[in-house]
Amino acid sequence: MSQARAVQAEASGLDGLSLQQRMELQYEIEQFLYAEAAMIDAREYRAWLDLWTEDCSYWMPIRRTVTLSDIDKEFTKRGDMSFFDDDKKALAMRVTKMESGSSWSEDPPSRTRHFVNNVRVVALEGSEITVELAFSLYRTRLNTEESMWAGRRVDRLRRVNGALKLCGRDIYLEQTLIRATNMSTLF
Repeated sequence: MSQARAVQAEASGLDGLSLQQRMELQYEIEQFLYAEAAMIDAREYRAWLDLWTEDCSYWMPIRRTVTLSDIDKEFTKRGDMSFFDDDKKALAMRVTKMESGSSWSEDPPSRTRHFVNNVRVVALEGSEITVELAFSLYRTRLNTEESMWAGRRVDRLRRVNGALKLCGRDIYLEQTLIRATNMSTLF
């Protein structure tokens, strides 16, 4: 292992794992994330909601086009304006609304396809695992409405009774201009 990789592993808390343990953890996390994406695409919103811990955070800041000298202001900060700043209760309300048939933005419902890739385990601290990944999300609704989002996610997973659960998701879109007619989609 190169010195740079050794430092990265030590800093992330993964240095105590063997190569086989890292591979098993990577596989388990990837399968979890693929299953989660499939649940959303199949509109299994209650099952998706069950993947989240009670103290979860689901956050998407607003991205702005800035000059290089202001690059630290590219994304809004927590507590400022954001597309989403949800806890479990807010996620549950969104799911209830999507299932109710009374949400004009989801009746008829959207058809989505989530693509998750470049999954990297970046930190392991106690029972929590931090994962960074790239995603793309295609949504079509009605006969002609199409939307596409791409970006990076930072997901925090926690072992609860031996099973993985989501305890946090930060969603960083590549777009600065959202052309979609609504943001009712789950990322």
